[in-house]
Amino acid sequence: MGLFGKLFDKKECSVCGGEIGLLGNRKLEDGNLCKECAAKLSPWFSDRRQSTVAEIQEQLAYRETNQAKVSSFRTTRTLGERTKVLLDEDAGLFMVTSARNWEEANPDVLSFSDVTGCKLDIDERRTEIEYRDKDGERQSFNPKRYAYSYDFYIVINVNNPYFSEIRFQLNSSSVDNDEETLLDGPDAMRRPRGGLRAKAGGMGGGSLTSNAEEVRSSVEYRQYEEMGCEIRDALLQVRQQAREEAAAAAAPKAAVTCPYCGATTTPDASGCCEFCGGAING
Repeated sequence: MGLFGKLFDKKECSVCGGEIGLLGNRKLEDGNLCKECAAKLSPWFSDRRQSTVAEIQEQLAYRETNQAKVSSFRTTRTLGERTKVLLDEDAGLFMVTSARNWEEANPDVLSFSDVTGCKLDIDERRTEIEYRDKDGERQSFNPKRYAYSYDFYIVINVNNPYFSEIRFQLNSSSVDNDEETLLDGPDAMRRPRGGLRAKAGGMGGGSLTSNAEEVRSSVEYRQYEEMGCEIRDALLQVRQQAREEAAAAAAPKAAVTCPYCGATTTPDASGCCEFCGGAING
């Protein structure tokens, strides 16, 4: 049949058994996956092509169990704007999602103790500022001038069998002070909300070469930097609390004298006397 004949061959999803339409196949290591089943996988999962059918089936079972956790999730604290980090501090759980309909999106619900690290990643890029000469050709300034832009990402490292990292962007568009990068002539210089200034010790003995300092001093830059630090610090704090609670629970219980019945007792999980039920620690 040749290459084109194979392209139009009907394929069957190795997971649900349904027919896969044209351009709807998602390849697995040892089978095929329809787009409907693929949509049920975790949004943070990225190793589909290297996964077997059995591994995908295991993850889909995990995702079904996760649906019940989403239904019982109760938000006590919200961090972020578009993509939000939602905390259920009473249950020691969190999830990251931009969806309004949780039941449909089924975001992964993770324990505070699953967090292994968290950082704010600020991506800096620079674009050369050029001008058009009298012939309309692009020319560089001497010394060269640069406009800087920044994007803010949160990276959460987690202990999960299907993904190890959650990475999402805080800002919807780059923070750059709306600087022009192609000017009408060598003497044109747009200074929208700060403009260009010389770097300390920069090229040309004081030539205007960079707007990086102005952008980093802008309200918008500080807003996303503070937002990222708040998310990072909150997750690291609840992770530490979860670890301390786990260590305390695993520590051997010391025998004490019950103030109510006078017996020597090892308090139970609720901190009560094993004989009379009195609260040892109030």
